[in-house]
Amino acid sequence: MSKFLPFLFTVIFCFCAAAQVPQSAAPASTAKATNTPNSAGTEPATVKMGNVEVPIEKTRPMTVPKFAVPITIDGRPNEEAWKDAAVFKDFYQTSPGDNIAPSKPTEVLMMYDEKNLYVAFKCWDEKDKIRATLAKRDNVYGEDNVRMWLDTYNDQRRAYVLGFNPLGIQQDGIFTEGRGADFSVDIVMESKGVIEDWGWSVEVKIPFKSLRYSAGKGKHWGFNVARNIDRFNDEFDQWLPDDRNVSGFLIKHGKITGLDGITYERTLEIVPSVTISETGKRNSAIEVATGRLINQPIKQDIGVTLKYSLSPNITLDAAINPDFAEIEADAPVITANQRFPIFFQEKRPFFLEGADIFQTPLAIYDSRSIVDPDFATKLTGKIGKNSFGFMVASDKAPGNFGESERNDPFRRPVIDEFLDKNAIFGVLRVKRDFGKENNIGFFATYRGFPERKNFLASIDGRFKLNPRLTSQVQLVGTHTRRCFFDPEFEPLVNPAEALRNSELCGGGTFGGVTVAGNQFQQYRTGNAVGYYANLDYTEDVKGWYAEVGGRTQDFTADVGFTRRTDTNFAFFANRLSTKSKPKSAIIRANWQQYSGIDYDWKGRLQRWRAGTTVGLSLQRTMFLFFEGGASYEKLYEEEFGLRRMPTRVGRFFAAPTRGTWQNFWYGEINQNLNKHFFYYVWVNYQNNAYDFFFPAGNGQINPGPGKAFDSEAYFEWKPVDPLRASVSYRKSRLVRNDNRVRTFDADVVSVRSTYQFSRFLFTRLRLDYDSLEKNFAGQLLFGWTPSPGKALYVGYNDNFNYNGFNPFTGQIDRGFERNNRTFFIRASYLFRKSF
Repeated sequence: MSKFLPFLFTVIFCFCAAAQVPQSAAPASTAKATNTPNSAGTEPATVKMGNVEVPIEKTRPMTVPKFAVPITIDGRPNEEAWKDAAVFKDFYQTSPGDNIAPSKPTEVLMMYDEKNLYVAFKCWDEKDKIRATLAKRDNVYGEDNVRMWLDTYNDQRRAYVLGFNPLGIQQDGIFTEGRGADFSVDIVMESKGVIEDWGWSVEVKIPFKSLRYSAGKGKHWGFNVARNIDRFNDEFDQWLPDDRNVSGFLIKHGKITGLDGITYERTLEIVPSVTISETGKRNSAIEVATGRLINQPIKQDIGVTLKYSLSPNITLDAAINPDFAEIEADAPVITANQRFPIFFQEKRPFFLEGADIFQTPLAIYDSRSIVDPDFATKLTGKIGKNSFGFMVASDKAPGNFGESERNDPFRRPVIDEFLDKNAIFGVLRVKRDFGKENNIGFFATYRGFPERKNFLASIDGRFKLNPRLTSQVQLVGTHTRRCFFDPEFEPLVNPAEALRNSELCGGGTFGGVTVAGNQFQQYRTGNAVGYYANLDYTEDVKGWYAEVGGRTQDFTADVGFTRRTDTNFAFFANRLSTKSKPKSAIIRANWQQYSGIDYDWKGRLQRWRAGTTVGLSLQRTMFLFFEGGASYEKLYEEEFGLRRMPTRVGRFFAAPTRGTWQNFWYGEINQNLNKHFFYYVWVNYQNNAYDFFFPAGNGQINPGPGKAFDSEAYFEWKPVDPLRASVSYRKSRLVRNDNRVRTFDADVVSVRSTYQFSRFLFTRLRLDYDSLEKNFAGQLLFGWTPSPGKALYVGYNDNFNYNGFNPFTGQIDRGFERNNRTFFIRASYLFRKSF
């Protein structure tokens, strides 16, 4: 760990230096005029924000009044109290227009009491043209909606983004500057919307205890509000204009103040959950003889999650034997010819709390690396300019072996050391803001498991170099003790060393039984580094982007996600755009030119590429995108396995190094055609794409170029308000040039339908088909989700093959053959108590 002391010293030094930099309190950083009197001695009525004259009151913090008369959240802001609310009006159309007059007027009202923030949206429109349907939470895009941003720390770095459609369906998430919005976060709030003859309105009640915020007299919150009118080319209207020549989003927002009367309450949330399931599946011992499914004993998973707000800005979360059953499974993906790992998004509520704090340019933290925790706790928050997150977890998945492995006399000695052992995780994150939009942070992770220990430390920062130029940097160091694969290893040279390595890497003698280990691995210490830096320059009609990064061979981030090691990359892209013309056939066009290179730490080329893209925004909410280019890719035998030696063949059949020129093109179209139909289609073709895993016998492979074709079509249909149905079809195929063999030809079909009986009650049907596996997976689900934490699900999952391979015998099963099926009931309830 002494190797990481320089990292820690640097972070502490930077934090101390940052503390000396004063932070501006200017409410509107893009305003180019001040509130000084004009020649007549009076204050000017407007100021310049970019290319727009803005009323001067919009550049000042808006005072939100406090009221004491209760109101009913019914979607109609007609109570007497709303007459005294703060009013946000006179919006600007920021897309597709550039700060022009909106197509329809919008007003937003805001007030508060001691415990809640109240917001009302009034959107004038033609009743029969409003696009709104009953939908599940967070699914309000693709139709009319409103949304607001609450920068509750007034740091211009992160903000809650809360959206609502005309029926009051909620969308909530966290917007992080430089990374965009993450809508996987759910907060407890109340909303209702109504459609009237004059348009539509929504009322919202947001408990302050659902937010993390900076409290105190005279505090400001960053704020902006917008309306989306879908049929007008996805028109976006904001309360404040958007200067496209200034990089960033939250920096261009306004301020609200007056929230001095909030009564803070410490709040304890307890969410017990229980899942009862009964599963039938194939059993290897009797499958060949009977072909029957064996019903397993009824399984009960009982867990509890807790959240305690120590203060408005510090939260403690804990989970004891949490039930993290996936109600909504990951979408199927094509894994054929995938050389590197595939990333999947996190969906589990415990890990989504405060997730934005743990984000960095390099993915050194991925909560899905914690597969099946029986205990986890996390402390997150922000004090002044310092953000922090600390988490520990115990994951039982690595030591949870199945019955067949436990009872296998040859496998059991190998796994005894790991049987029923847990992996221990530790994560520490601290970050310091300085200046208006700069920050620097420190990250440390640990994962411990028998024969495998991994430590990681990192420093990172984000800097606003000028109004149009931003930069992100990160430096990572890793220290690992585990088995590393060595493509140069030659066991016949040193038999004693081979025996030692086999003992430490999953082999040796156990109870008198000799088990072969992986003789091509070495149990050793690996120290490594990773790095990343970028520059991003943005204007309305032009911009450019440059980035470099890399990881050394032994780079290991067991708590993160790493696609490739022993690689460096450099990339540059330049963009030219037209001015937005909302009435033209082509509303806006973007043309980009780019080039990039990847190379290993020996300086050998891995891939070079160059290309161009064209994006066109057209009328009727249509978007077209085209890309074309060329590349040169090289492969090295030791990247795939053993390197050839005088005493053995290598991983490759024939040449140990090979390279080829490639060309590629890509096309995409998507359109929200009307309130009932949306479609999305893309097609990709690559000439001389490598087939990485073509078998050549004797454990060898023979990668070779071929013609790769990929395409996908997605269609969504909403025939009536409560019903949504969608179908997607993905085609992926590769044909080699040398022998015309079709290496793989995969089809993935997914069908979804959801019927919303009400805002909170629904039923959903899902069916997926994977042609490579000849596999069908389906789910029928009934759900009741009145609010985050409160839910009841009743479902049935099924998985079967059609003319597919038996997972135990390897033989083809003719016709339909079920692999497993599960009936389940899952219930959870939120108990919330304030002190």
